[in-house]
Amino acid sequence: MKNILIKDIPVNERPRERLIKYGADNLSNEELLSIILRTGNKNVSVKMLSNEILKMINNITELKNITLNKLISIDGIGKVKATWLLASLELGKRVYYKNEKNDVKLNNTKKIFEYFKDIFINEKQENFYAIYLNAKSKLISYKLLFKGTINSSCVHPREVFKYAFLESAYSIIVMHNHPSGDSTPSKEDEEVTRALMQIGKIVAIPVIDHIIFGDENYFSFYEYMNNK
Repeated sequence: MKNILIKDIPVNERPRERLIKYGADNLSNEELLSIILRTGNKNVSVKMLSNEILKMINNITELKNITLNKLISIDGIGKVKATWLLASLELGKRVYYKNEKNDVKLNNTKKIFEYFKDIFINEKQENFYAIYLNAKSKLISYKLLFKGTINSSCVHPREVFKYAFLESAYSIIVMHNHPSGDSTPSKEDEEVTRALMQIGKIVAIPVIDHIIFGDENYFSFYEYMNNK
């Protein structure tokens, strides 16, 4: 592809000017990326950088899973440009989760798995979240509380229940991923679950499930205990 510079494009056809005139929804994926990245460098135009990013994915929905390392592997994209893009993507995720959350009733494990599975895609380490629900099992919020191998010494109950009190939660569901793709619980997973459920009974904010996410599969302690 010819290395076309933004300054070589007529002013009215440049991405920012087109956004102002026609609105963001009328811009191409390349143009939107060009606005976020802002500039290229002396060797590569921002237009070419945008196209290099798009070549990495099969369709635009996959952009949500792109990583810092993948972005900085592109010649011309350093950590600054990569963080601009990742921050923009994360903000978009939060906007949509925020808009949806008041209408989401998380009253069965399959629904929870479908709702949250995307946040674990391409994660190379375990991420431990707590989901806070109201009395109608509707989502109040969810928090990432820990990254790394899950065990009872690093998953602090005080963090799980601190946010429960702050959010006036009625109940809690905790969840984490197994990067191996195998959702079978470990001994440490069982210990963490047992400890959190016991504390939940004491403080009257029950931990109703601990869900382990694998590759398109999950393990639910709630389902396991109720199917014995």
